[in-house]
Amino acid sequence: EEEVVTESILRDRSHIEETLRLATEQKSGDYAAALQRLRKIYHNSIKPMEQAYKYNELRQHEISAYPGRTLGDSATDGEITSKPMVLFLGPWSVGKSSMINYLLGLQDTPYQLYTGAEPTTSEFTVIMHGEKIRSVEGIVMAADSSRSFSPLEKFGQNFLEKLVGIEMPHKLLERVTFVDTPGIIENRKQQERGYPFNDVCQWFIDRADLIFVVFDPTKLDVGLELEMLFKQLKGRESQIRIILNKADSLATQDLMRVYGALFWSLAPLINVTEPPRVYVSSFWPYDYAPDTSRDLFKREEISLLEDLNQVIENRLENKIAFVRQHGIRVRIHSLLVDRYVQTFKEKMSFFSDPELVFKEIVADPDKFYIFKSILAKTNVSKFDLPNRDAYRDFFGINPVTSFKQLSAQCSYMGGCLLEKIERAITADLPGLLSSISSNKNPTLSSCEATGCGEKPKNRYRRN
Repeated sequence: EEEVVTESILRDRSHIEETLRLATEQKSGDYAAALQRLRKIYHNSIKPMEQAYKYNELRQHEISAYPGRTLGDSATDGEITSKPMVLFLGPWSVGKSSMINYLLGLQDTPYQLYTGAEPTTSEFTVIMHGEKIRSVEGIVMAADSSRSFSPLEKFGQNFLEKLVGIEMPHKLLERVTFVDTPGIIENRKQQERGYPFNDVCQWFIDRADLIFVVFDPTKLDVGLELEMLFKQLKGRESQIRIILNKADSLATQDLMRVYGALFWSLAPLINVTEPPRVYVSSFWPYDYAPDTSRDLFKREEISLLEDLNQVIENRLENKIAFVRQHGIRVRIHSLLVDRYVQTFKEKMSFFSDPELVFKEIVADPDKFYIFKSILAKTNVSKFDLPNRDAYRDFFGINPVTSFKQLSAQCSYMGGCLLEKIERAITADLPGLLSSISSNKNPTLSSCEATGCGEKPKNRYRRN
């Protein structure tokens, strides 16, 4: 009798399978072949230039020149081949873990994420695909170079003890990875966590394809930690989705007031012309409360699932565009280093002090037209140029004499590094992208299949 009652209050999940197309067969062979080509282009054309001019050293000193996603401190195949990442952020006990349980159908199974009214999630939990259900410790995830989480080792052993992975054979996890984060507790200082919480969040934010910031009607106050979180989200507005969860716990009139209060609280933190999309529903497996706007909540839920599905279906195009964007940045950096080296050699004479000469160049690069010459000779946007102050730190640990000029970076068998990276940016990667797009058969969208209304725009494609 109890089983019958439990089943009657559980929500129908068929729309999740239909919207995310979990029953359809994916062309894994074509995807793997394209990914292999992408990996080959990166290793043959971009990585040699990246290593020759120590681009990753620049990234460690450059704080704000390139907002958004990068290949990390040490680019690996794991970062290129990784699945799209969906990050869940927000205050404690707003339903982040329950939402993951609902999407994966883990409710009332031994593998569901623990939930409760009190702060329950104290770890960064990565839910990913595996052949069998098992947990993976943080130190194992960081030590495995085939995964994309090896750079997390730099945050120390205290953090790795707070990192856990869960592998399970699930159709959705074959195409996406979920990351559940500890809830924000405003009265807790970062030092009390034992690791740099904000820095870890930034690492995941920089690599997330979709960021769900979850609230519930009782936790709309904005404190210092939440304010810091939204500062870290600057430049990532197109990936942010705000979720007002547990919406069926309020009457319609109260829900409208809470919706307005949420916008009022977040308005000072999100300075963009187009505000992030806000989804209003209750993302958990049980049926909506009676006398609530269940049709609205259902449409909102399907709209969110369509957003998620769009990230999944465009994952390969986004990956190609992301690697191309990275290649452009490596090329700009190499051209700048080449210009610094060339200027240094021109200004040096037999009686010059090398240290004083280069100190003058680094202190005032505009005097020697370092950056202006790059803009004049190449098709580089001034908005893509790195921070000039970053090169002062960069050359502080990498002497200018340790770099060759680009004209000397050629070999009989391998060709010239500059020609290879320019060919990858202008021909190889766009050609791979167009071949992927042309092979896509136009099919009925999930929204058209389920009747969820207007299809959301693709704001994830990186041009």
